[in-house]
Amino acid sequence: MDKSRLRRRSEWEWEVPRSGRMEVPGILFASEGLIEAMDDKVREQICNVASLPGIVNAAYGMPDAHWGYGFPIGGVAAFDADRGGVISAGGVGFDISCGVRTLLTPFRAEDLGQQRQVLAEALFRRVPAGVGSTSRITLDDGEMEAMLVGGARWAVGRGWGRPVDLNRIENGGQYSGADPDEVSEHAKRRQVEEMGTLGSGNHYLEVQEVTEIYDEGCASAFGLKAGGLVITIHCGSRGLGHQVATDFSKRMILAAREHGIHLADRELASVPVTSAEGQAYFGAMRAAANCALANRQILAHFVREVVREILGEGALPLLYDVSHNVCSLEEHEVDGRKRRLHVHRKGATRAFGPGHPETPADLREWGQPVLVGGTMGTASYVLAGSVSSEALAFSSACHGAGRNLSRSQATRKYRGEDVVERLRRRNIILKAQSLRGVAEEAPGAYKDVDEVVQATHEAGLARRVARLEPILCVKG
Repeated sequence: MDKSRLRRRSEWEWEVPRSGRMEVPGILFASEGLIEAMDDKVREQICNVASLPGIVNAAYGMPDAHWGYGFPIGGVAAFDADRGGVISAGGVGFDISCGVRTLLTPFRAEDLGQQRQVLAEALFRRVPAGVGSTSRITLDDGEMEAMLVGGARWAVGRGWGRPVDLNRIENGGQYSGADPDEVSEHAKRRQVEEMGTLGSGNHYLEVQEVTEIYDEGCASAFGLKAGGLVITIHCGSRGLGHQVATDFSKRMILAAREHGIHLADRELASVPVTSAEGQAYFGAMRAAANCALANRQILAHFVREVVREILGEGALPLLYDVSHNVCSLEEHEVDGRKRRLHVHRKGATRAFGPGHPETPADLREWGQPVLVGGTMGTASYVLAGSVSSEALAFSSACHGAGRNLSRSQATRKYRGEDVVERLRRRNIILKAQSLRGVAEEAPGAYKDVDEVVQATHEAGLARRVARLEPILCVKG
């Protein structure tokens, strides 16, 4: 990115000054190295987002920001419905409520011994993964509607998990106000056999070792110990969420013109929150988010079954489940008073600080867990929300490493077989449905997650708690 077009606010914060139609400035949180490596398209998209009606304070880019559909991935923007604020399908993304769930285990790496390969094979067999993957679960019309309304609560009610899990999921495992009637029949048909599936792309299931603790008190409260193992699931709303985004992106492009909204980019299609189209999308989006929560809940149940069969322990309490691609109605302080805002986080994580009432009571003094995913051979992180993040970016943080190569660029540079072999030499077991998919998601296709997390920590968006490294990974 051309730094001459930015104004440096601090070592970790950069301003995109207002120009043209921008209602507010843009703000990028990153080190100098991350800024230099970012595509100029990120700055362009931040400017476009900052031009939308009713935007509040600024359009933000997290340290993992990269080019996306309309909004940059790693983008955050809040809109005030009372002041003409909009809602955007592109500002949420196509994999609605894509997110990360981490399960705690009582094991250490040495406890697995020869069972490590057995566990990898069993997880690969039991957890459906890959393009078009389906599971043994089939939903009829009644169960589809119940799932779209109930989310993880529906899944627990059907025997996939325990009620205590719901305490460690955003919004208690269920987005209220979901409207299944606004989800097209085509979207529902795509999901009939996809519940409890991992999908493809950057989605994964990993057994990870806690290799470093940064905050002993917080780590202990989160249930993390140096040398301990956790299991992390990264996936979203599968075909249903993608179809909801596709359907409403088309509707919003047409409706934006009717509402007099200037779009610098058709992919930024937006409508007033209070419009019929806006309310329809909000209801459909929350239904798709419930689909993602239910999907991760079922996958966690499958994982527990496998671990119980192989290692004799299936309790595996839930550390937390966070969503990345959502628009949430939240209360935030702006200019000294509380306002209800529609906060879009696309490839960004909610990061409420200590004391926030929406953080689980037993974790409230430490702040909300923030789960940051790596990519196969790289580290992942557990962070905690910080008080300062509220004023910085509406309590938001990064969600992963962020790509630095497109998938097509990655497949030209890497071979799946070579990636698998390099990981094997590092004693990381990789089980994947597609070697092309492995090449697309090669560790070198992403930014340095350590640098991204350092920038997130130093900027005050969230603070480091623990570093995790993979010992086995299942991918589509």
